[in-house]
Amino acid sequence: MRSCATSLPGSAPCRLEWRPSRWLLAALLLLTVLAPLAVLGSELPRPLAWPLALAAAVRGLQLARREAGRAPRQLVLAPAPRQPGAPCLDSLDGQPLQDCQVRWRGPLAFLDALDREGRRVRLAWWPDTLPAARRRELRLAMATRVVSSSTRPMAP
Repeated sequence: MRSCATSLPGSAPCRLEWRPSRWLLAALLLLTVLAPLAVLGSELPRPLAWPLALAAAVRGLQLARREAGRAPRQLVLAPAPRQPGAPCLDSLDGQPLQDCQVRWRGPLAFLDALDREGRRVRLAWWPDTLPAARRRELRLAMATRVVSSSTRPMAP
């Protein structure tokens, strides 16, 4: 897949692939094992603890299976528009996105956008799915979109 070229204002779009994280799947499976043990280790009466422990294990397996079954997605971040107010041509799997924002929590990247119908789209890249070089490219691609808070290019 082609990487982002963000050093020039008229650069090519940034193309990223999202896929389920193996780290997240491992964490979900670990919690699936630990949650029933925590319930059984509590002072909850046994007739209530066993069904609750079973429910926690089943729900954990459902969440892990759902996450593992998510299909890879293709994100295209278009360069920032040259004119203020011009639409940005971002897309996810070929469908246009609006109000695309990326937030960072250490090495984790979180995409938040609206699809064509106005529904919220959220994706999270973990370090195993977005290597350091690609994280840097995504940071640079999003940095070109930051609009100055001042409309004047120079001090009065």
